[in-house]
Amino acid sequence: MTGFGTVTAMPDLPTGFGERFQSNRYDLGDISLHAVSGGSGPALLLVGGWPQFWWQWRKVMLPLSEHFTVIAVDPRGVGRSDKPETGYDSVTAAQDLARLMTALGHEDFRLVGHDVGMMLAYALASDHPSRVTQLVLAEAALPGISDDPSATPPATRAVEATWHFMFNRLPAVNEKLVEGREDLYFRDQFAAKGATPDAMPSDVVDVYIEALRRSGALHASFQYYRALDVTITQNQARTHAPLTMPVLAVGGAAFRGAGVAGDVRRVASDVKELVIEGCGHYVPEEAPDAFVSALLSFFTPAGSALA
Repeated sequence: MTGFGTVTAMPDLPTGFGERFQSNRYDLGDISLHAVSGGSGPALLLVGGWPQFWWQWRKVMLPLSEHFTVIAVDPRGVGRSDKPETGYDSVTAAQDLARLMTALGHEDFRLVGHDVGMMLAYALASDHPSRVTQLVLAEAALPGISDDPSATPPATRAVEATWHFMFNRLPAVNEKLVEGREDLYFRDQFAAKGATPDAMPSDVVDVYIEALRRSGALHASFQYYRALDVTITQNQARTHAPLTMPVLAVGGAAFRGAGVAGDVRRVASDVKELVIEGCGHYVPEEAPDAFVSALLSFFTPAGSALA
C-alpha cells in the first residue's frame, strides 16, 4: 500500500523505518485491515487508541523490531482499514485482530494495547487466552470493570479527562458539531491528556486531524464509543475468567497513573505495575524510550531469552 496513512507517505519516521517496515492490507473475508509490519523474532501485535492510528507507534517500532516481528495494526474503522457501519463491540473487533494474526501465520503472540486499543487487547487476551503469551495494557479504563466516570467529576482535570466518553456515545449530534471543526475538538483532546498542553506537538496533531478528515473516519471514530453498551456487557462476562498470562499495566503519572494497574488487577492474576513519571496519556509518543525499556524488560525476564 502507498499514500497517506502508509509507511510510504508519513512524516517523522525514524531513519531506516521504510527499509524495515511496509504497509499491507489483509483481506479477512468480511473486512480488510491495514497493518505495518517488519522485524524478526516472536510476533508482537501493537493496537492503538482513539483518535490515532498505527503511526502512534512509530517511535518504538524500530527498537522493538530488533527483537520481534512487529505488527502495528489499524483496527476496523481506523486509518487505512475498512470502516464498516457495525462491529465495533469488543468481541467483534478483537476477533478481527485474532484473524489477522492467523492470516499472518502467528498462532501465539505478545500483545500491547493503548487507549481503545487497550480495551481491544484485553478482549483479545480474554477471548483467546491460549494465543496471547504476554500482555501490556496502557492508559485506558476498562468499560464495565473500571469505576464509571461521574457525570459531575470533582475537579476540572477529571472533567477534561472523561467528558468525551459521554459526548462520543451520542448517536448523531456529536458528528454534526465536530465535522468541519476537527481541529478545535481534537486539539483540545490532545492538549488535555498530555503531561503538558504541548506534550503532543502541533505538527503531530495535524497528522491525526488529517486522518480524521478522510472519508468515513470521523464517523467510525465515534463507533467504538457508541458500542460501549455492548462492550460493557461483554467485559462483565469476562470477569468470570480472570486473565492468567503475565500482564504489564502502564500509566502516565500525569494522567491515569496507578489507576491502570488498579483496574487491571480486577481482571488478571499476574500483574506488574509501571507508572512513567513526566508522562501523560500518550505513552508511546511522550515517553518512547522508557516505554521500550519497560517492554523489553517485561518480555525478557532476567536470565531468560525471547521465545
